[in-house]
Parts: sequence; structure tokens; C-alpha cells
Amino acid sequence: MKLYRTRHGIVAEHDGQFHRAPSDDWDYLVNQDDLYAFLQQEVPSTAASDEYRSWVETDLLAPISRQEIWASGVTYLRSREARMEEAKDAGGGDFYARVYDAERPELFFKSTANRAVGPGAAVRIRKDSAWNVPEPELTLFITSGGKIAGYTCGNDMSSRDIEGENPLYLPQAKTYDGSAAIGPCLLVPEKPISPETEIRLEIRRDGKPVFDQNIAINRMKRQHTELVSFLFRECSFPFGCYLMTGTGIVPPDDFTLRIGDEVAITIDGIGTLRNTVEQ
Repeated sequence: MKLYRTRHGIVAEHDGQFHRAPSDDWDYLVNQDDLYAFLQQEVPSTAASDEYRSWVETDLLAPISRQEIWASGVTYLRSREARMEEAKDAGGGDFYARVYDAERPELFFKSTANRAVGPGAAVRIRKDSAWNVPEPELTLFITSGGKIAGYTCGNDMSSRDIEGENPLYLPQAKTYDGSAAIGPCLLVPEKPISPETEIRLEIRRDGKPVFDQNIAINRMKRQHTELVSFLFRECSFPFGCYLMTGTGIVPPDDFTLRIGDEVAITIDGIGTLRNTVEQ
């Protein structure tokens, strides 16, 4: 089952057909520990319509309302290596090696809903940064009760030169207007997503591909439930929250995004999140 948030209302996709969701209150609808069972009971009994399909095709919004977006860092070996390289001149490279092997993961606040964008919208690079990359990440939706109820694609935009200058600059490198994108939908499966699921990042410039790479989520060092348990230790989320789970795809050190680049993040079973780059 997939849930889409559109300008006209919430749409549920079930067996290739598009239905009006049981509620247009996103916060109420998704924040249920038994979300899959609820949708399976309510959605198939409603009439499907091509009108709802057209809403999804033309009027998508980010699948978020009053949720916060958090993120995990250094959960893949490739991310550890990239962070160590960018921070070595500032003497901070060792911090990333240590957190990769530590019991406690790196978790940080990423975005409020108003700073995040959805499919087809523009992500941004900071005006005071010269080295920027997208970070494609499987993103969990977690209910207020701490249960993983769904998944979406996430783009954790990052200013690598700012973070590399000093690890204490992480909030500025990660959190700003247009620094996060999620979508195109919220996948609500019966079982946890398969470890064989692949994430793919494609970047096109002037219509031509300049980067293309994929990785399976089973390359993550940490378990999804492990990350959630640390996030919920001292934080409450009355409407649920999103958690980006880290990236295993990092473009080479000589690559930086440019204005007008097109970023596509595809995750098996979820779909493709497409955004353009602005400043």
C-alpha cells in the first residue's frame, strides 16, 4: 500500500488502483501503529478512480505535515570514509571513525516540514558553500508509539566543505531552507522492507548523466530498530517522525552540485524522488 499527499487530498494506491484515503488528516492517518492493517481494512472497500491517479501524477506534495525529520550519520562504510576525508585537515576525521564503531549512533535534527520539499520541487545549495552533494537515504516513518510504519525516499542535502571545516558546523551544513526532500509516497508494507532493497542515485546536468550509483540497504552497519530506539530515548513525537538512515553513496571528492542539476533518488518498491537544484 502506498499513500500520496496531494493538493486535493490523500490518495491510497492499492493493487495498482488509486483510491481516496480514509481521511484527509495526514497526521491522524499515518500516526497509527497498525497502519497497514487499518489501510487494508478501509481502502479496498472504497471506489477507485482515474481522477485520483491524475492527482498523483500532477499535484504531489511532500508526504509530511507536522512531523519532524531527523537523520542518521556514518551508518555505511562509504559515508565513514567520506566524512573522515573531508574533516582530516581540521583534525576531526577520527570522530567519524569512532562513531562508526561506537554503541551510540550519530543522530541529528534535519528539518521541519516547512523547510522540506517534495517531488518535483527544488532542493537548495547554500550560497556560502562551494562543495555540495545530495545524500540518497531510505527514510523511515515512525509513529508516536515508536513503531516503523512506513518508508519513503529521502535526500539529505549536505555542504561538505562546511562540515569538513569543523564538525561543530554540522547543523549549518545540514539544516537550512530546502535542505531536505522526501517522497514521492509513503510505502506502508505488511512486513519490514527487504534488506536486499536497493537505493539508486542519478544526477543529470544539462540533460546528461554525470553520476549514477546504487547500493543495497543491507550494507548498513546498524539496524533500523537500533536507530529508532536511540532516537526515542529522550524525544517524543506526537505526530510521528521521519528518520533518514544514512547514505552509502557519496560522489567523488571533485564533484559538487550546480544550479540546474537534476537529482533522482530511486528505491525499490517506493519509487523515484526527483528534484532540481537551486541556490
